[in-house]
Amino acid sequence: MENLLRTIVSELVENKDAVEVTVDEPNEEGVIVYHLHVAQEDMGRVIGKQGRIAKAIRVVMRASASRNDQKIMVEID
Repeated sequence: MENLLRTIVSELVENKDAVEVTVDEPNEEGVIVYHLHVAQEDMGRVIGKQGRIAKAIRVVMRASASRNDQKIMVEID
């Protein structure tokens, strides 16, 4: 899952070295939180107009997680 998120985002940004993904342990509800960190100048590319790209990233990640019987959440920091 972490590699999928990193692959998607690295194709969107210019500074690929600044892409960082950290993963939290599952909380009491079983949700795994993925924190995405990108360079400040690439933040707009990841979020997109009105958050459309961010929503699309979250949809793809949730679809992949559901195939593995997982619950996830993606936060863009």
